Amino acid sequence: MRVDLSLYVLVDPAQSRGRPLGEIAAAAARGGATLIQLRDKTGTTRELVDAARAIKSALSGSGVPLLINDRVDVALAADADGVHLGREDMEPRAARALLGAQAIIGITVRGEGDIAALVPEVSDYVCIGGVFATSSKNNPDAPVGVEGFARLARLSRAKAPAQPVGAIAGINERNAAEVIGAGADGIAIVSAVTSAADPEGAARRLRGIVDAARAGRGRAA
Repeated sequence: MRVDLSLYVLVDPAQSRGRPLGEIAAAAARGGATLIQLRDKTGTTRELVDAARAIKSALSGSGVPLLINDRVDVALAADADGVHLGREDMEPRAARALLGAQAIIGITVRGEGDIAALVPEVSDYVCIGGVFATSSKNNPDAPVGVEGFARLARLSRAKAPAQPVGAIAGINERNAAEVIGAGADGIAIVSAVTSAADPEGAARRLRGIVDAARAGRGRAA
């Protein structure tokens, strides 16, 4: 399945300023988000399922898929469109067996070892990061930076040519174009949208930056 990573917005209650996640997700979709992920590292299973169902309802009719971070069980219970998995989460083959062929499965890539472990026929996209330092997640690995991202993106495309490559961590309106210029198909955003006073406006500006940077990259090529 071809996934549009142009503007991948992660909604996280820790970044939402107390606002309903469904409202933020719907606003992001109106602003041009192409994919939404529920990320909640501290909620109970019931809280995650309730939040996922609320977000899915809020996104109804938008055409924007909802993924769940880490939790295949929550994705199944909430009838989400898929999951995003890190190296400590369920093995992607097992997730695919549970979720089925139509589900979207994304993979976090932090280094060459993760790329070596990719199984292209199982996953649908990769997100490389963290590119920059971020306060939205406790990341034990040092940021890879723009040059490191570009290198890992080349390696990922060599291993899985059909899979789009996104960039994550510390990305905002100031550096999004640079990341796209380094070869990203899209950007994964947390606080720059979820914590914004106007999530729809923030999403619209970021989507505009992404689209303009990709167009410029095409002209340069």
